[in-house]
Amino acid sequence: MVNQRSPVNGETYQERLTRLEGDKESLVLQVSVLTDQVEAQGVKISDLESSLEEHQHKLDSTEEMLRQELLSRTSLESQKLDLMGEVSYLKLKLVDMEEKQIHGVERKHKAESVVNLISELQEQMCRFQQEINCRIWEKTGQADSSPQEACDTGSTEAQNPDQGLACEGSPEEVILQELRLFKEKVDHLEDQKSQYERRLKATKVKHVSLPPLLLCLDCTSSAQIPLLTTAFLNHVQSAFLPRGLQGEDLEPNQFRRGGLRATAGPRLTRTPESGSSVRDMNTPFSQWTREQVCGWLEDYGLGQYVNLTRQWVDNGQTLLSARPQDFEKEMGIKHPLHRKKLQLALRGFSTKALEKSSELDHIWVTRWLDDIGLPQYKDHFHEGRVDGRMLQYLTVNDLLFLKVTSQLHHLSIKCAIHVLHVNKFNPHCLRRRPGEERNPSPSEVIQWSNHRVMEWLRAVDLAEYAPNLRGSGVHGGLIILEPRFSSETLAMLLNIPPQKTLLRRHLATAFTSLVGTQATLEKREYANATGHAPLTTTAKVRPKKLGFTHFSHLRKRSPDNLADYICPIDSGGLSAMNGVSHRPYTGVRGLSPILDREPERQEQVGFQVTLRTTW
Repeated sequence: MVNQRSPVNGETYQERLTRLEGDKESLVLQVSVLTDQVEAQGVKISDLESSLEEHQHKLDSTEEMLRQELLSRTSLESQKLDLMGEVSYLKLKLVDMEEKQIHGVERKHKAESVVNLISELQEQMCRFQQEINCRIWEKTGQADSSPQEACDTGSTEAQNPDQGLACEGSPEEVILQELRLFKEKVDHLEDQKSQYERRLKATKVKHVSLPPLLLCLDCTSSAQIPLLTTAFLNHVQSAFLPRGLQGEDLEPNQFRRGGLRATAGPRLTRTPESGSSVRDMNTPFSQWTREQVCGWLEDYGLGQYVNLTRQWVDNGQTLLSARPQDFEKEMGIKHPLHRKKLQLALRGFSTKALEKSSELDHIWVTRWLDDIGLPQYKDHFHEGRVDGRMLQYLTVNDLLFLKVTSQLHHLSIKCAIHVLHVNKFNPHCLRRRPGEERNPSPSEVIQWSNHRVMEWLRAVDLAEYAPNLRGSGVHGGLIILEPRFSSETLAMLLNIPPQKTLLRRHLATAFTSLVGTQATLEKREYANATGHAPLTTTAKVRPKKLGFTHFSHLRKRSPDNLADYICPIDSGGLSAMNGVSHRPYTGVRGLSPILDREPERQEQVGFQVTLRTTW
């Protein structure tokens, strides 16, 4: 047998076949091991994919919960703002109700004093009746004597010239006539006493019902307590004093029982009919009585000056013809805004011009401050009794007196007053809630309140910065009407850091789409003008100080510049500087105030000079 060898490496074919079979077995083993490893990795991959799907599902559910939480947080913040505004309004109403309760307690004490006076008068009536009986017996005894002696005795006791006529008749007729007069007076007094007792019972019932009314803050007025008038007390006095004891009439300046004491409250002699007469606008103010004028002062929010007013005023003409310094001297009005409020009201009575702003009282103005984002000044405005009519004539010095020193807040109030002018002082012109509009126009944005602007910030994904606008004075009127208010100003108010450029760019884009293209171009043109001073959040307004060199220019200044109103009624005369119009209202066409007051311009100028010298 011949062994065949490989010509290459000298091994036989049998050895080579054996080696290849061994290699094949090792490769098959490796393939099986790798197959097992691939199967194990496939199981792991499927487990990881299922775990990934589970985590993705959890992530989606978490994002949905976060979205719902943000929506609920937004609604809760809106409800919180509403409740804060309602609480502030209820606090003001509570203060008014407490003042009314104090007046009610004072009236109760006065009523009790009058009851004591009635009891004293009843005792005096008993003494007079005893005296009448004694005089009847005396007259009867004197009737037996001569007629001439009876006449002389009667004239001596009565000390009245009218009794001299008794000489012409018999003594019995004189006595009967005098007794009839006494009887009529006593009967009339009894009727007046019964009427007053009924009034007193009604007063006690209404006073008992005052605490529940105070708890119910929605009530707008407390019960009116009828009180005894001065005329009635004088009538009681004249009825109780017999003619025989009225030898001489009392002087008008002497003390009379039943008159007003020095400690009498402002509403002691206010009768129910005086309040209804004040509402009758057909009667000229100059013909109003003293009580009507005092009642009107109380309704107008100046009730603390009623006491001195009653001692000075005879009728409405007294106030109309008074000089400005008389209000401080005679009525004790030292608060400059109170004097201004009174002068504006009297001017309205004189000109008989009905202004819509006069329908807005000082309580409404405090709610209006909430709407424009300046609730921190509500106490000062309420103390100054600033109402809708005074908003038209607010000056820079008035705002400084009300502790408003921020330049941004001055501009906020100015633009808000202008919005009131445009809407003819409609109390419901500001929008507090989002409407159905998707792309609001500038004419709609101008009516946005501070809360509505915060809602817009939440809508453009800036919800975490929205609470920073509270107390900032930012509202739709300021955004649209003020040319210096830009997206940079809003970013500063929102406290967005300068390094967050993407966030500021997003705010600028949203701001541009909100105010419109035309207003954006005008704001940019105003900002690029030479000498432009950017609007900052820390700038303060300081009162102007006049030196000796400035007094010579006062005569050269026009009367229009003397009043320096925050929002002038005639805004058409604003000048331009550096080629850029300073009218902030040109960015929105058709929003300038339509106030045809040129016929009254001459009269207003004279009134401005008067107010300026007084305030």
